[in-house]
Amino acid sequence: MSELKLMKGNEALAEAAIRAGADAYFGYPITPQSEVIEYLMTERPEERTGMVVLQAESEVAAINMVYGAASTGKRAITSSSSPGVSLKLEGISYLAGAELPAVIVNVMRGGPGLGTIQPSQADYFQAVKGGGHGDYRLYVLAPASVQEMADFVSDAFDIAFKYRNPVLILSDGLIGQMMEKVELKEQRERLTEEEIIERFGTWALTGKKGRERNVVTSLDLQSEKMEARVHRLIEKYKRMEREDLRYEKILCDDAEYLFVAYGSSSRIAQKAVQLGREKGIKVGLLRPITLFPFPKQQLFELADQVKGILSVELSAGQMVEDVKLAVQGKVPVEHFGRTGGIIHTPEEVLEALEQKII
Repeated sequence: MSELKLMKGNEALAEAAIRAGADAYFGYPITPQSEVIEYLMTERPEERTGMVVLQAESEVAAINMVYGAASTGKRAITSSSSPGVSLKLEGISYLAGAELPAVIVNVMRGGPGLGTIQPSQADYFQAVKGGGHGDYRLYVLAPASVQEMADFVSDAFDIAFKYRNPVLILSDGLIGQMMEKVELKEQRERLTEEEIIERFGTWALTGKKGRERNVVTSLDLQSEKMEARVHRLIEKYKRMEREDLRYEKILCDDAEYLFVAYGSSSRIAQKAVQLGREKGIKVGLLRPITLFPFPKQQLFELADQVKGILSVELSAGQMVEDVKLAVQGKVPVEHFGRTGGIIHTPEEVLEALEQKII
């Protein structure tokens, strides 16, 4: 049965991974996401469900362990924070190229470089533009609450296996460290080898057993075959855009101005919407829940209605580029953000709207 608890975002995600029927977690501690692996080590899920939890010797080792587990059809998950995810990028590209399902969690911190352990949203480019090498995309979920930190784990596994593609849960230090009530779902049973084959096909390395051998690789030295592989990936990403786009509209029906924000910034922007409405400013909020696929068409349509758009981010300006591309010059688009781990206030967000747009 479901259970109500008061938990940190990182802890809720870790517990949700156990309940989602994850087969394995491979990771390495880094602030502000260390509670994920600490919780898993303390909770001993191998005794509850048989889930393997291992602290690898490095982030590079962890992502390659995920690759190995994913190639056998197992539900594998890893987590890190910004510099650690940078170290995983080669392995993430390999996962995408080999068409393997996996869940990766990034609890973002400020950068560049070692930066700060405080919250940031400056990994947007890395998350939605590939990050690693080659023509690939991740399906990217952006939680805005502790509840979504938990809920998105099982969703991420479902999407990862639907498309045989890595899924990134892009959080930040604010959501990871805050405590809120969270309703935890019932335990999901881990799949048997036979169930994996029945649900997802025979691509996984489950033992030959009378069939032709399976080969899991992202390598193809014949140019024509490699191009065909990339085209297949591109068609898969288009399908994601058609079938699994997620977003939330808040007070957009009569909005004359629009905030676009995701994750922790969307919570702040939502309060700024309330403050604006109290002052007689008809402002709404579009929250992308998936950063890829991005709600391009929804923004394009809203641009016919509003007078201006403010992209609110904990960065020097990254998502704002996609907002501008989406609206195709119909209305002015400006950016407001804080960096260095400083979190903007609702009052600052509303003031930026008044100064930059109105």
